[in-house]
Amino acid sequence: MLPVVVWDMPPMGTYNLHGSLLPKYRGAAPINWAIIKGENITGVTSFKLKHEIDTGSILIQREIPIYPNDNAGDLHDRMKYVAADVVLESVNLIESGDFELKEQNDNAVTHAPKLKNENTRIDFNMDVVDVLNFIRGLDPYPSAWMKLGGKKMKVKKAKASEKFIGQDHDIISDNKNFISLKCNDGYIELHQLQYEGKRTMNVKEFLNGFDISGMAIMPGVS
Repeated sequence: MLPVVVWDMPPMGTYNLHGSLLPKYRGAAPINWAIIKGENITGVTSFKLKHEIDTGSILIQREIPIYPNDNAGDLHDRMKYVAADVVLESVNLIESGDFELKEQNDNAVTHAPKLKNENTRIDFNMDVVDVLNFIRGLDPYPSAWMKLGGKKMKVKKAKASEKFIGQDHDIISDNKNFISLKCNDGYIELHQLQYEGKRTMNVKEFLNGFDISGMAIMPGVS
């Protein structure tokens, strides 16, 4: 972040653009965390900088829908067009001097921490919908991950599966066409993955070269 002496120099202050409806999702990864947390609406906010990160007074906000199949890349690509309009409108308002700033409601704050190895690991103790939101929110980068057969595997795409309701196996696979993984209340079926040291591939491609029958999910939470 720029030192205070720099962003405090402009006579009317310094303004920033953030990828959420502040005060929700203050932090480094607002687009990702909005999807991970199952939101159906997010947005962009232009605001006047204060010393504490993402706490400044709001100039403009615009809502953006999050669709059920959106991943972080999809949302980012739609958001950038709205963001460009908000930047232009913000500049025009500041130039005119005809605007009012709105203070953020500190009682409504949520956070969007930086994505690290420790907080991008899939927790299969979560419900199916939460695991799928987690995967979508980290796709295409940095990707949700798990340990399979002792190695790291990134999970790029998955869907809910109702094939194995009532069963209690961590992994169910025919070793040819599908891999289903047990969550708290059901199963997800993997569609696209990247095994450690390999390229991204669909499940059929992966099973062409790997025997999953003896593999186990290594325990761990995100």
